[in-house]
Amino acid sequence: MAYSRGRCLLPDWLEKLGLSQAEYSRRSGRSKRVISHFCNDTRLMLPEDLYTASKLLGCKMEDLYEWIEH
Repeated sequence: MAYSRGRCLLPDWLEKLGLSQAEYSRRSGRSKRVISHFCNDTRLMLPEDLYTASKLLGCKMEDLYEWIEH
C-alpha cells in the first residue's frame, strides 16, 4: 500500500490554535514567504519542517497533511 500527500493542513492547525502565519514564521524560524507557500500548497514541507511544526503545534507529523492511499 502506498500513500501520497494531499492538502497541507498547516493552515487548519494555525486557525485552530489562533496563530497567524507571521507568528508561526517567527516561532519556526522559517520566512513568512515559505510558510505562505506551505499554506497555499505551492511547496511541500520538508521532514525538518514537519518535525518542527509537530513540536510547535502539539500534533503528529502525519497530522500536517491529508494522506491519499493508492
